[in-house]
Amino acid sequence: MYTLKSAGQQVIYQIINPFIKLLIALKVTPNVITTVGLILNIAAAGIFVYAAEASFRGDFSYIGWGGAMILFAGVFDMIDGRLARVGNMSSKFGAFYDSVLDRYSEMFMFLGICYYLISHHYLFSSFFAFLALIGSSMVSYTRSRAEGLGVKCDIGWMQRPERIVIIGGSALICGILAPIIGNDFRIEGFSPRIPWFETISIFTIPLTLVAILSNYTALQRIEHTQKALEKNEK
Repeated sequence: MYTLKSAGQQVIYQIINPFIKLLIALKVTPNVITTVGLILNIAAAGIFVYAAEASFRGDFSYIGWGGAMILFAGVFDMIDGRLARVGNMSSKFGAFYDSVLDRYSEMFMFLGICYYLISHHYLFSSFFAFLALIGSSMVSYTRSRAEGLGVKCDIGWMQRPERIVIIGGSALICGILAPIIGNDFRIEGFSPRIPWFETISIFTIPLTLVAILSNYTALQRIEHTQKALEKNEK
């Protein structure tokens, strides 16, 4: 999995390298790019909030636009780190600033998604959206706290890049496929109120996966840190 992830990163780096060189020539700092990424994530949240107010249940066109904005913001998340390394602009404050704004970005994104799901009465899915928000926050916190205690802690499946790709990608695909399969497509379950699958499931099933695996990743990091600290104390 990590080999595939590394290979994907290298491909993206090759694509964005000309843009990185342009930013260096223009003397744009990584902190500026980080700030732009936050603004784009706020815009993504705004799209979901607007969709909650302006569209009806079963209209998924705005979800696609929200997903596209999440993915676009994710590109800036890669650019700021790459710019810092290639442009020799790395700093401790830059790393701190990037980490803090990443947390704000995810909180805005998830709150926008939660608002949309609650407004359109997808209450079960909104629970997992909140759970994904909690898990994402704890993945970051456990790493930060562990490294503050001198333990390297970057293990786990559901780190920030994976979360962004899964959530943004599934929202985009939902927006694209909804007009094709129909906004009201559903496979009935045991109860008419809870279908096995419906159009929005293209988005909410991956969201549920993020909720489960992000919290599992946080638990992995707790266990990893415990073992490392106990080993150091012997």
